[in-house]
Amino acid sequence: MMPLDPEALLNYNIPNARDDYDPRDVILYALGVGAGLSSDVDETHFLYERGLQALPTMALVLGTAGFWPMDPKSGLDWINVLHGEQRLTLFQPLDPAGSLLGETSVTDVADKGSGKAAMIRAIKTLKNPGGELVAEAIETWVVRGGGGFGGTRDLPGEALPAVPSRDPDFAVPLPTSRAQAATYRLSGDRNPLHIDPATAQRAGHERPILHGLSTMGLIGRALIHACAGGEAARLRDIALRFTAPALPGDTLEIHIWQEADCLHFRATAVERGVIVADNGAAKLGA
Repeated sequence: MMPLDPEALLNYNIPNARDDYDPRDVILYALGVGAGLSSDVDETHFLYERGLQALPTMALVLGTAGFWPMDPKSGLDWINVLHGEQRLTLFQPLDPAGSLLGETSVTDVADKGSGKAAMIRAIKTLKNPGGELVAEAIETWVVRGGGGFGGTRDLPGEALPAVPSRDPDFAVPLPTSRAQAATYRLSGDRNPLHIDPATAQRAGHERPILHGLSTMGLIGRALIHACAGGEAARLRDIALRFTAPALPGDTLEIHIWQEADCLHFRATAVERGVIVADNGAAKLGA
C-alpha cells in the first residue's frame, strides 16, 4: 500500500452530476433501503405512486458522480476505501419527482501515520435548477494503508456524540433482503464490492456487503416510523459512524433515544450481534 497523494486528490475534479428523477426512481430507491420487507410496518407511501413520499436519504444518491474513487486520476486505491462517517442535512423536503444538481469536492485529508490509514472528507451540495440549496451531504472515508504522507493527524470538526447509557426509548427491528445490495446499486453506487464475490474477498470480506448508505436509508426509515409519525419530510438531519458492514439478509435493530431535540441511535445486526452503525444523531422538523 502506498501513501495517499493529498495534492493529487485535492486537485482532482470530481464531475458535477444532474439527476432528473421521477416516482419510479423514488420507489426503486425505497426498495434498495428495504422498504416493504417488514410485515409490521405499512410503507405503501414509499412504494406507490399515489401519495408517494420520497425518503430524505435519497438525497445521498442524487447528484452524485457514481463511485468516482475508481477513476485512476483520483489517486485513490479504491479497494481500500472504507466509508467511515456520513451526515445529511435537508434544507427542504425532497419532492417525489424533480431535477437536482450535485457538486462534490474533497475538503480535508488527514494522516494517521506511516502504514496506517488516511482520512478523507468530502462535501456534496444539492441544488434545484433555480439555484436553491436542497441538501448537503458530508462524508468521511478511511483509506487503509494510505497514511505516511506527513499531513495533519485529525480531520477538523467535532466528533459525533455517544449514545446514552440508559435503555433506549424505541427498538425497531427491520429486515434486509439477500438481494438488497443488488437493488440498491441501481440507484447509482456501482462499486463492485457490493455485488461481486471476488472483489469482496479482495477487500477482506467473505461475501459482498451491503452499501453503508443503504444501511443509513434503513435507519432513516426506522426514525421516521418510530418518531415522525411516518412523515418522511420531517427528517431534516441525520449523522452516524459506520462501525462494521451489514450483510444482505441481516435483520437490523435500531435503538433510538429521545433527548431534547435530538434523536440518538445505534444499529445492530441481530443474528450476528454486530453493531453496524453507532454514534447516530438526528433531528426532526415540525
